[in-house]
Amino acid sequence: MKSQLSDVIRPTTIIRSAKLNDHLGLDITIATETFQHTGSFKFRAAYNLASSVDEDEILTASSGNFGQALAYACKLTGKRCTVVMPATSARVKIDAVRGFGATVDLVDTTKVGRNERVAQLAEQMPEAYFASAYDDRFVIEGNASIGDELADRDFDVVITPVGGGGLISGIVTGLCRSGSRTEVYGAEPLLGNDAARSLKAGRIIVNETEPMTIADGARTISLGKLNWEIIKDSVADILEVSDENIAEAVRMYFGLVNLKSEPTGALSLGAILNDTTRFTGRKICLIVSGGNVDAAVYRELIG
Repeated sequence: MKSQLSDVIRPTTIIRSAKLNDHLGLDITIATETFQHTGSFKFRAAYNLASSVDEDEILTASSGNFGQALAYACKLTGKRCTVVMPATSARVKIDAVRGFGATVDLVDTTKVGRNERVAQLAEQMPEAYFASAYDDRFVIEGNASIGDELADRDFDVVITPVGGGGLISGIVTGLCRSGSRTEVYGAEPLLGNDAARSLKAGRIIVNETEPMTIADGARTISLGKLNWEIIKDSVADILEVSDENIAEAVRMYFGLVNLKSEPTGALSLGAILNDTTRFTGRKICLIVSGGNVDAAVYRELIG
C-alpha cells in the first residue's frame, strides 16, 4: 500500500455483533467502509488514481459512489472532474458529486449508454484521463489496501459485494501479496449475475441491459477485463443474491448491528442468508462496501 494513500484513507471499521452472530449462529466479523471518506470504499481507489495520473482533468462514469469519491479526490489533489451518471442514480449521490465541485452529466441509460456518453465527452476532452470505476490498475491497487488491512486477521472466508469487480479484485490482490490463505467469495445481485455466469463459463459474460436491482452500485454490464484476470483464478465462488435477501440484509444491519448500509453494501450478508449453513464453523468477514442511500429508499427498506 502506498504511504501516500495510507496517510489519507481511514482504516476499515471492524465490528463484531453478538446479536447478529447469535441470530445466525455464525462467527461473523463485519469490515465496513461506511465511515470511509465519501461513505464508501471507492475513495481508496479514487484517491490512488487521482494522485497517480499526470493528467489535470479526469473523466469517469459512475452510478454514484465512485463519482463522489473521485470528485472529492480531485478536489484534494487540485484536479478537475466530470462524472457521467445515470439519471436513475440515488439523489444523495448526485448531490454529493456536485457538492465536491465536479461536473455531473446525467444520462437516460435507456436511450444512451454510459460508455457511449463517455466516448462522446472524451472527444471533447482529449487531454482528460478516462477513469473506469473498476477496470483500472490504479483502482485495483487502491482497493488492495483493504486486503492489506484484513490479511493479518486470520479469516477463513471474506465475502464482498461484486459489481464491475474492482473491489473483489483489489481485496484478492492485497490478501495474496500478504501470503494470506483466506478464501474470497463475491456476492452479486441475482438480477445482474454476469460475474457468477462468467466464473462458471470461464469467460466474461455480459448483461444484455443494465440490471435494475435495488443494489444500484452493482448495476454493471460486465466485469472489467483487468478485474476478470484476477477473479477467474483467485475467487472461490460468486454467490447470487435475490433483491429480497438484499433488502432483508439491510434491515438486519439496521436492527441487529445499528449500522446503516446501502443495498449494494448489504450484498455479502444477503449471500449468507441464501444458506446460513454453508459457512458454519468458519471465521467469516463480511465486507460492507458503503452506506450512501437515499433517505426515502432507506426508510422504505427498513420500515
